[in-house]
Amino acid sequence: MSAQPDLLYSEEEEALRAAVRDLLTDHCDPAGVIARTESDAPHDRALWKALAEGMGLAGLLVPEAQGGQGATHREAAVALEELGRSVAPVPYLTSAVVATEALLACGAEDLLGELASGRRIGALAVGLHTAPGAAFATVRVEDGTLHGELTGIADAAVADVLLVPADDGALYAVDADAATVTPRASLDLTRPVATVTLDGAPGRRLGDAEPAVRRALRAGAGLLASEQLGLADWLLTETVRYLKERKQFNRQVGGFQALKHRLARLWLEVAGLRAAARNAADALTTGQDADVAVAVAQAYAAQVAVHVAEEALQLHGGLGMTWEHPVHLYLKRAKADSIAHGTAGAHREALAELAELRAP
Repeated sequence: MSAQPDLLYSEEEEALRAAVRDLLTDHCDPAGVIARTESDAPHDRALWKALAEGMGLAGLLVPEAQGGQGATHREAAVALEELGRSVAPVPYLTSAVVATEALLACGAEDLLGELASGRRIGALAVGLHTAPGAAFATVRVEDGTLHGELTGIADAAVADVLLVPADDGALYAVDADAATVTPRASLDLTRPVATVTLDGAPGRRLGDAEPAVRRALRAGAGLLASEQLGLADWLLTETVRYLKERKQFNRQVGGFQALKHRLARLWLEVAGLRAAARNAADALTTGQDADVAVAVAQAYAAQVAVHVAEEALQLHGGLGMTWEHPVHLYLKRAKADSIAHGTAGAHREALAELAELRAP
């Protein structure tokens, strides 16, 4: 029998958390994020540079020989927890996880080095809603160039290189300048989506698309649970703090028994999400039962993150309904994340297949 995984955070992981949280506290305040969502430049390039170049976070999953940090999915998960706590408008999940995993599957060392250093940002041109193992759209290859349209591509607006699956079964690297990227309305303004149109764009063949996309989306779905954990944990912490300060009838609102029960339920849900997210990150690191661990995490994460966000909005009362308070950012991210890389229902179906417990 294999040893049980140790899902507790190591000293190194806690040190990484502290460093990332300190940086985000100084450079990613809620008011600044809200202001960005109201502008035509929602991505925080200065913050991304600090995270990628200053701290090396963009290269956590890239081996040292290829210019990265040689860390594991567990460390990337800790980074995503903290980014989720701040709803940071940076392309970490899309570039440092999903695009990077696709390149690792193809062995594209030069592009890996560029993404790991933060010099370039990558985006896998597969709709954000696509679950691991699901069918995905492709573009046509005609006379050695790429033609077609791909929708729902997250962070395409800030990408320097697009990883595009084509109808010949290959994955191509396309310079973003050779594509037309059209922003689309997005509920989550901190992770905007766009339509990518290619009209005779040159592309560099990297490898087979299907295994690369499958690997990339599995890692994306698994580590997305850590982002959902981070935002749920922040919402719960802030709600408890607010209810301790808020007074009604000359009593702390948090002292009312009914609210205590609601908070206790949220705490249990977040604790369960932490276990599922940590298990997914550890399974991706070891490769043991990773498909099952990712499906379990995503079957559970969405409902917890959305429920905590909805409760936080209500428990903040009228303040929570204002645009000035950041809780709306977290609710929108939780809602958008609930369909990112597959819905909870899609992951439950995948889990049933893996466990051979198919519906009659």
